[in-house]
Amino acid sequence: MEKLTFPLLCFKLNENAVLGILVGTSHQIVEATQAKVKSVLTDHLTKVYKKEGDYPLLELEGPTLRMLETSLRPTYRFGHSAFPLSSKVKIAMPLVYGEAEPGVYECFLPLLDESFYCYEFGQMDSLARHFISNTLDEKSPEEVYRLANYPQPSLEIVTLKIKEDDYFTYTWNETKSPKVLERLAELYPYPKAVQRNLAAAPDAAWELDEYVAQVVEKLMHQRASVLVVGDHGVGKSAVLRQAFRKLGSFSKKNETAQTFWRMQAQRFTSTSKYLGEWQETAEELVWELRVMNGILWVENIARLLREGGKGVEDSVAAYLLPFMQQGKLHITGEVTPQELESMRRLLPGFVESLQIVELPELPERSLSVVLDKFNGHVLQAHKINISSDALATSTRLLRRFYPYESFPGKSIRFLGECVSEAIFQKKTDVSKADVLAQFIRRTGLPELFLRDDMLLDQVALRKFFNEKIIGQSAANEKLTDVIKVFKAGLNNPHKPITTLVFAGPTGVGKTAAAQALAQYFFGLGQKTSPLIRIDMSEYQHPSQITRFLGTGKEPGKLIQQVRERPFAVLLLDEAEKATPAIFDAFLTVLDEGMLVDAFGRITNFRNCIIILTTNLGASNRASIGYGNRMPDDETYRSAIGAFFRPEFVNRIDHVVVFQPLGQESIRLIAQKELEEVKSREGFAKRNLKITFTERVVEHIAQVGFHEKYGARPLQRAVEDVLVKSIAKWLLENPTVENKALEVDVDEHKAVTVVVLD
Repeated sequence: MEKLTFPLLCFKLNENAVLGILVGTSHQIVEATQAKVKSVLTDHLTKVYKKEGDYPLLELEGPTLRMLETSLRPTYRFGHSAFPLSSKVKIAMPLVYGEAEPGVYECFLPLLDESFYCYEFGQMDSLARHFISNTLDEKSPEEVYRLANYPQPSLEIVTLKIKEDDYFTYTWNETKSPKVLERLAELYPYPKAVQRNLAAAPDAAWELDEYVAQVVEKLMHQRASVLVVGDHGVGKSAVLRQAFRKLGSFSKKNETAQTFWRMQAQRFTSTSKYLGEWQETAEELVWELRVMNGILWVENIARLLREGGKGVEDSVAAYLLPFMQQGKLHITGEVTPQELESMRRLLPGFVESLQIVELPELPERSLSVVLDKFNGHVLQAHKINISSDALATSTRLLRRFYPYESFPGKSIRFLGECVSEAIFQKKTDVSKADVLAQFIRRTGLPELFLRDDMLLDQVALRKFFNEKIIGQSAANEKLTDVIKVFKAGLNNPHKPITTLVFAGPTGVGKTAAAQALAQYFFGLGQKTSPLIRIDMSEYQHPSQITRFLGTGKEPGKLIQQVRERPFAVLLLDEAEKATPAIFDAFLTVLDEGMLVDAFGRITNFRNCIIILTTNLGASNRASIGYGNRMPDDETYRSAIGAFFRPEFVNRIDHVVVFQPLGQESIRLIAQKELEEVKSREGFAKRNLKITFTERVVEHIAQVGFHEKYGARPLQRAVEDVLVKSIAKWLLENPTVENKALEVDVDEHKAVTVVVLD
């Protein structure tokens, strides 16, 4: 027989009355003697155990009683008003504690019905006093005085004998329900009606029967916890879903009543409000799984190492490990090889308690079978046919632009999006054109890059950049070379599309060039801007690298932005102002096109263009002006090579030098800014046609140029000199509509507006 012991707090109220409180439970009793209290409680627990198989879940090693004295001023409260009494009251409050596990103390305040966990023995008193003062502060003076009158208690032990086989398990009463499981997890498999509504893709594991059988064998016959390992998209979730369906079917046929529960890792701690609550929740979850003969499927199982305490040793995974090692908890999950390696490094015992099933990527022949079966499913379920051209095109595009994901997952997800769009548009087929349109919406890439049969118009390409970036013909030529290489498909698929350094003085078009490149590459379909601009002057101290890249648990600004927009131009502005530690960490990104954090999570940069802007070398010139003196490109390259480490410079594909702007370039930029002003809403809603004279263009070009800042002040000059004056004139002439206006400047440089008709 197994013996369970429970702490009992006894208060001698008078000569013929002893109050007994079974610590950690709702059991209280008053009898004539302390021996009678113990006897009655023992009999009660024994009867409940024999009848229902139930007993209190409380395991304290060496329970100890400590009295904590506190004083407070009782207060009457009426609504938001408080009326404290004149004198303070001293109360001696009993605290019962014991080790729930090595180094972890479970503490109870029985008179207040409060409990908490303590991880540092020296902090126990302060934590207890915090709970005592907060709880008593909410009580009425009558309740406070009643607690103050309790006599000094003694600590006794109540013993319950149970069968060894029943320890930690008992027969579940049909009137009860697994409350924690139902709140945090979902019973799997889902009802068929729910499954049909989840997605266009079917819940199937085609061509993966061998791996499904391995999972079933380990879960059913070996009663092991299982971890499915494979790259993103190989079908890990599909294998687990199919395995659970087979196990569920077997359970029904053989009446074994095995259950399966699906849960997110963060739910262990999502509802915790006070210290020790998630540990209590985890214990109750383990208890209910044992009772329900359940297996827990943790979807993002690697996250268990990040949830819970500050470090891995205080995480949910570390807390669940003893239950797994003792066979009291069976879980399954899926991870990538990188996540597995991180888990093995951070918490090796957790990985050792799991049996691994490795899942490779499907061979080409099996992939064709899967796509044919998917097409057949879509045709049968939704009456939509996916053409062979559409299947071939999607496979080609996904293979080139998503090399870091695996088949068949990326195909099923993408084609599922195409089918959903066809259902929305009430179409009966998915064509090659539909696949291209969906890919453009997803990535922002123009059709030019997606179709091999569409030729690159090099004249139109040069015109596009020359119109966007004025006065930088040499720089524009290098940018068009990047596009030519990408169009030909000759860029390295295992690195970023290209890594560029834009060098040159301030205000010559470096940021405008990055914006133009982003618009050309990724400017179609995306709801957000494809330009990710980060001011590197905000990261000058080594301690700020965590804000840039992130901590172990939370991603930094860079990681967060790239995960949200994987197809983008990443502009690191004023790169020389950042701490060198950032660029040391960035070496892997430039070399392999990805960044792996401590927990094995991958951030992919292979569909990014990375641009660093810098003024290094610009200070070596005399000044920026209207002169024809051109800076030496080698000066910039030498300055960049002297500032950055050689390992970093060697990973840069091109240094693009921007020249100082000449007088004609400044004038063209001014003209371009004025053309953009004409399309503003205030003119459009009044149907006004605006014309700017040559004097206006010359005036803006002169006022908006600065020797030190180049053309950067030009936009501000347009707003301050021109737009404000026109706005004032429109407010003074509110009835002017459907007219042509001419904007000019007089000899005093004052802006004038004339109605032409």
